[in-house]
Amino acid sequence: MKPYITFVLLYLFAGYGVFGQTGAPITLKTSTGNIEGTLLIPQKKGTVPVALIIAGSGPTDRDGNNPMMKNNALKMLATALYQNGIASLRYDKRGIAASKSAGLVESKLRFDNYIDDAVGWTQLLKQNKKFSQILIIGHSEGSLIGMIAAQKAWVNKFISLAGAGQPADQLIREQLSAQPPFVLQQSAPILDELVKGNTVDSIPQYLNALFRHSVQPYLISWFRYNPQTEIAKLKKPVLIVQGTTDIQVGIKDAEKLKEANPQARLVIITGMNHILKNAPGDRQQNIKTYMQPDLPINKTLVRTLVDFIKNKQE
Repeated sequence: MKPYITFVLLYLFAGYGVFGQTGAPITLKTSTGNIEGTLLIPQKKGTVPVALIIAGSGPTDRDGNNPMMKNNALKMLATALYQNGIASLRYDKRGIAASKSAGLVESKLRFDNYIDDAVGWTQLLKQNKKFSQILIIGHSEGSLIGMIAAQKAWVNKFISLAGAGQPADQLIREQLSAQPPFVLQQSAPILDELVKGNTVDSIPQYLNALFRHSVQPYLISWFRYNPQTEIAKLKKPVLIVQGTTDIQVGIKDAEKLKEANPQARLVIITGMNHILKNAPGDRQQNIKTYMQPDLPINKTLVRTLVDFIKNKQE
């Protein structure tokens, strides 16, 4: 059952330019607690497009950061859109940062909770007459969340940034294949059962962090979605963006998404990594950018997004 959702917009607004680039605080109230975000609106008369920015996997906040690394990628993205006359709403995922109160016990969390949250934010944006069009920008895992949310709550356009092109269980298999062979050999039967919707009682101790019993229901709910299937359902303008130095998601993923939705526009950006910044292909040097909050995001990315968003073709 979907959680009961109501909306609260704080300090809504005597003048849209009052908050400048800091943005207005905005709250999504759910049955399990508040989810907090930032609404950033350009200081201009008339209507403007607005983008809902959905963060990727892990304990990621509205700015693209987590407790282990700070890169400010999503904050920079919102600021770049603002500077080009485009509003944005970004938020801390449930259970993270200012949205900690909305966190669920791990055994109760489902991938669909994240989808419902994105749908709730989209419905909120629709209530605001300031916005000429609403679009979703999903980064990394947020891409899949956004694809599904864009079906449940109508939006004008959808953008996938570094989004996976295959189901999550396949991504895990690929990652495990880099480990000693026995790791994948023992993990594959577990993954097979989870894909079928079955929990697994006996888990090797060294695999418990990945397949612990409390997280298995979440994995089952996640594995049932195929990004290729979901993006094919979108009958609206779609932009797929992928960087060549992304060490987490590859160009083949973007190509699979494009193949599934031939009408989508695919843009490959040379030298851009997973957190949307310029980075070399060397893994260690690439990872260093994940902890450089002052390193700007890729300029070609910004131009590409602005052109797509402002294109009047529907």
